[in-house]
Amino acid sequence: MSGVGKGVATASICKLLKSKGFETTAIKIDPYVNVDAGTMNPTEHGEVFVLDDGMECDQDMGNYERFLDTSLSSANYMTTGSVYLSVINKERAMEYQGRCVEVVPQIPLEVINRINNAVKKEHAEIVVIEIGGTVGEYENLLFLETIKMLKLKHQNDVLTVLVSYIPALGAGGNELKTKPTQHAVRDLNSVGLQPDIILARASVPLDKKRKEKIQFMCGLVEGDVISAPNVENIYEIPINFEKDNLTDRILEKLSLKSKNKDLKEWQALVDKVSAPDGEVKIGIVGKYFGSGDFVLTDSYISVIESIKHAAYFWQKKPIIEWLDADAYEKDSSKLEELKNCQGVVVPGGFGNRGIEGKILAIKYCRENNIPYFGLCYGMQLATVEFARNVAGLTDAHTTEINPKTKDPVIDIMADQEKLMQENRYGGSMRLGAYPCKLIEGTKAFKAYEKENISERHRHRFEFNNKYRQILSEKGLVISGINPERDLVEIVELKDHPFFVGVQFHPEFKSRPLNPHPLFREFVKASIGK
Repeated sequence: MSGVGKGVATASICKLLKSKGFETTAIKIDPYVNVDAGTMNPTEHGEVFVLDDGMECDQDMGNYERFLDTSLSSANYMTTGSVYLSVINKERAMEYQGRCVEVVPQIPLEVINRINNAVKKEHAEIVVIEIGGTVGEYENLLFLETIKMLKLKHQNDVLTVLVSYIPALGAGGNELKTKPTQHAVRDLNSVGLQPDIILARASVPLDKKRKEKIQFMCGLVEGDVISAPNVENIYEIPINFEKDNLTDRILEKLSLKSKNKDLKEWQALVDKVSAPDGEVKIGIVGKYFGSGDFVLTDSYISVIESIKHAAYFWQKKPIIEWLDADAYEKDSSKLEELKNCQGVVVPGGFGNRGIEGKILAIKYCRENNIPYFGLCYGMQLATVEFARNVAGLTDAHTTEINPKTKDPVIDIMADQEKLMQENRYGGSMRLGAYPCKLIEGTKAFKAYEKENISERHRHRFEFNNKYRQILSEKGLVISGINPERDLVEIVELKDHPFFVGVQFHPEFKSRPLNPHPLFREFVKASIGK
């Protein structure tokens, strides 16, 4: 079911298999009819993760990349909508040569074709495929049919792992109940599948008796039920799985032998995380808040993880403070809480909600020398704030919010405007990896230690080059330029501990063993603060 941990379980299995020396890749199958995740609301579905080739996908793809320390492509992601669209397009192009096109077998065969393409593209020996949704739903039935077809054709090469929730009831919350898992397995059995391994997700480790009961009731043998308890940090999960010998169990069932790799580097990371040398408090000025103090953290998951990666690099415990942009608009005196943060991030986003509150927070950081890092929208709003309060362009704004502003320092690209006029939104932004040339002597250049970089984008609006000269003369440093179209990618301030805004999304390329350079330097400046 949603939120049970299928994504990090998939990523962890990939990490473990890779640690044994196997070329491993991951595929996410989303059961939605959406063609991609680009049009999904982040408050409902979590952040939209973007790959190098511009594919807008589920946040689990971010976990795969972070755990595998690699970059994946659109071949590693599919939805029900994209599969059906592909089959329909093939039918229209007469690729089925006049045959009757049926849901079964054409849809499962298209899924298998996509799996094979991903394997070839990634040169993978093992592919780990996550099927979204819940067992028993109509939505993922065709994907379960795909597994059955694969398993019938490749009996010794296909393994099914069920991630199942074990609720803890009773007054003390420690009475683990296996009945939901028994029903989940029966639902799988009803479509012709039997799990080879069960990952028992619970708040606490599974005891021997509960494992034995699941084994007996679900037709498994000893060693097939793996305990998957809650952890303080998701990077502990692969280590946790190894306590129950998950990797050896998988390799044994696939008749494979370990190639004698190890998890030393990953274990060192987990050890570092568990023994920090102090804390660093970072504020995130956001707008995706639920009722009360509840924060929809999935909307910012890559930003959160990137801050963690950088904090771990400096052996600090990251403390995330959630700052409500709407509250600053209603009462500017609340900005004083920013002084409690060692650094502040304004992440990406769309729309006018909380925008003036974010601009007030940026102004406060600039004037009070609080390290500031603006991501995409955070860079655009930093430009607006500087234009208004330093360059004297009091009406400065982004045309996304005020199309009639006298000073559109952030404006839509002509090609993007045409697409919006045609009501084309899905997959129509400036998406994926683009090159950027850095200017020597800047904070950005110091962080990357090289002139040419590549970063991932997801936006329609850009820094308006008509204002480049006037803002530069007033002290805004343009430190990164896209060489292909002469677009401003990075802005910063010289006489400030750290004030950097980037048009791209660096959070999509940060890894636990390899923090993003800009996050690393931002957190370093924050520690100094």
